[in-house]
Amino acid sequence: MAAAAAGTGAGAWAAQEKQFPPALLSFFIYNPRFGPREGEEENKILFYHPNEVEKNEKIRNVGLCEAIVQFTRTFSPSKPAKSLHTQKNRQFFNEPEENFWMVMVVRNPIIEKQSKDGKPIVEYQEEELLDKVYSSVLQQCYSMYKLFNGTFLKAMEDGGVKLLKERLEKFFHRYLQTLHLQSCDLLDIFGGISFFPLDKMTYLKIQSFINRMEESLNIVKYTAFLYNDQLIWSGLEQDDMRILYKYLTTSLFPRHIEPELAGRDSPIRAEMPGNLQHYGRFLTGPLNLNDPEAKCRFPKIFVNTDDTYEELHLIVYKAMSAAVCFMIDASIQLTLDFCRRLDSIVGPQLTVLASDICEQFNINKRMSGSEKEPQFKFIYFNHMNLAEKSTIHMRKTPSVSLTSVHPDLMKILGDINSDFTRVDEDEEIIVKAMSDYWVVGKKSDQRELYVILNQKNANLIEVNEEVKKLCATQFNNIFFLD
Repeated sequence: MAAAAAGTGAGAWAAQEKQFPPALLSFFIYNPRFGPREGEEENKILFYHPNEVEKNEKIRNVGLCEAIVQFTRTFSPSKPAKSLHTQKNRQFFNEPEENFWMVMVVRNPIIEKQSKDGKPIVEYQEEELLDKVYSSVLQQCYSMYKLFNGTFLKAMEDGGVKLLKERLEKFFHRYLQTLHLQSCDLLDIFGGISFFPLDKMTYLKIQSFINRMEESLNIVKYTAFLYNDQLIWSGLEQDDMRILYKYLTTSLFPRHIEPELAGRDSPIRAEMPGNLQHYGRFLTGPLNLNDPEAKCRFPKIFVNTDDTYEELHLIVYKAMSAAVCFMIDASIQLTLDFCRRLDSIVGPQLTVLASDICEQFNINKRMSGSEKEPQFKFIYFNHMNLAEKSTIHMRKTPSVSLTSVHPDLMKILGDINSDFTRVDEDEEIIVKAMSDYWVVGKKSDQRELYVILNQKNANLIEVNEEVKKLCATQFNNIFFLD
C-alpha cells in the first residue's frame, strides 16, 4: 500500500511519519438460520472475503458478529447494531433481507512514526471514519448486487443455497476490487443524481425523441437519457434509477471514454450506406453490427423488486456525449436484426440531438460564465428527487475523490450531516474550523445545503449574509427557511 509522508512537522521527524488510509480487511455474508446446530456453523457462511482465511477463523468471526447483533437486540429489538468500534478497525452490519446479514470490516487509518530508537510506532486514527459514510457504502454493495442478480431470496427460490453462493462469489469477487474506501465521503451517503441543466425547448426535443423511439421500438419498457454523465430523463422508479445511475457513471461510462467529437459532418460511419452518418454505438451488446457472428447479449437488470419484480435487458447506446438506456423485458429474445434496426433509427437522431444539446450547453456556459472557479464551495442535496450538486468535488470516481478542500473540512461536513439525521426538524449549524474556514450546514424541507467559506476575519452575521447571497444566486427558485 502506498504510504504518503505527512504534511507538516519538524523536518526529518515529519519525513519519518507515514500515513496509511482505511482499508478493507474482510467482507462476509451469512444467514444464522442455515447452521443453527453445533458443528454446522460453516453452513451459515454464504460468502467470505478474503477467501484464503482459515475455516475456523471465518466461523469465529461470523459467530462474533452474530453474538453482537443478538446482544444489541436486547436493548433495541427494532434497530439492531449498525457498527462496532474497536481500536484497530470498525465493523459495519446490514440486514438487507430478513436473516441475511452483510458485514464489512474496515481497518482504521494509521499513522506510523519512528521512535527515537528507530522502532516504528503505530497509531490508529479511531475517530477518522464516519459511520454513516461506510454504512452507506455497505448498503450500496447490496443495491448493486440486487440490480444485476435480484434478491437473495430469489436466488434461493431459483436454485437454493448453492446458486446463491455462486452468484455472490461471481459478483462480489469483482465488485469488492472497485471499493476504494479512502475516497468515500458525504456524496456516498446521499447516493444522489446529478441532473443536467436544460432550457425548455431542448428538454422538449429530448422528450419528443424518447416518445418517438418508444413508439418505433415498441418493445421498450423503460427509457433513461443522460448527457455528460448527468441525468435528463428517466422512466424508472427513483431508487432503481439511483443505483443504475451509479453503475453507469462510475463503471460503464468510464470504460468507454472517448474524446468529444467536434461536429457531425465527418464521415465516421461510411460503412452504413443510405444512413445519415452518425456517431451512435452500443456500450452494451454487439461490438460490430456488420459481423454476422456478433453476439447480441445484453446485461440483465432487476427493478421494482419489492412488488412486480421485473427482469430487463439493459441496452445502453451512446452518440457523442449523449447516452440513452433502453430497458426491454428479459423474456423477449433480442436478435442482431433488432440491434441493426435500433442503430439505424436511434443513431442519426441521437447524433443530431447530442449536437443540439452541446450547442445549447455552450451558450448557457458563456452566459453564466461558469468556466471560472466557483465563487462558493458547496454541496446541495434534495431528498425528494435525489438531485445533488457539488462545487467542492473537482472529480469523483470510485477510486478518486478529488476535492478542492482539506479532508478535515470534509469530515466536518459529515459530522454536520450526522447531526441533521438525529432530528426531524429543519435546522442550521455554523462551525468555525481551526484553519480560518467557516462551515455552514442548512437543512430545510427535505433539502440539505453545506457551504465552506474561507473568510478569516468574518463574524457570524457576515457568514450568514454570504450564505444568503449564495442561496439567492444559485438557488433562487428554491425555498430555504431562514
